[in-house]
Amino acid sequence: MEKKRVLIIDDDAKNIFALKATLRSRGFECLSCTSAQEALELLQTEESIDVILMDMMMPEMDGYEAIPRVKALENRKHTPVIAVTAQAMVGDREKCLRAGATEYISKPIDVERLLELMGRDY
Repeated sequence: MEKKRVLIIDDDAKNIFALKATLRSRGFECLSCTSAQEALELLQTEESIDVILMDMMMPEMDGYEAIPRVKALENRKHTPVIAVTAQAMVGDREKCLRAGATEYISKPIDVERLLELMGRDY
């Protein structure tokens, strides 16, 4: 499997650090942004991104607002977005998918499940 480039969008530096360490140890290349606005600016460039991990609960612009904006970018229409959230109540997965997420995973992250989701062809 070729090395996938992952964009991690999370307002919590500890979450980014932990995810980057885990994914890098599995052979992924990681980029990160601490706000959805910063991520949208990066995603408008030609930067190669294979999958996006989007924290759904962020200040200013949350994932529910950010995902449709990402999907509206011409060069990102087909980039898979995995919603990452501490919200694990009934209906949360559906809410994330309605917002445009390709998949959903709840915190604390089950690394094997995340790798499975990231390995799929969307």
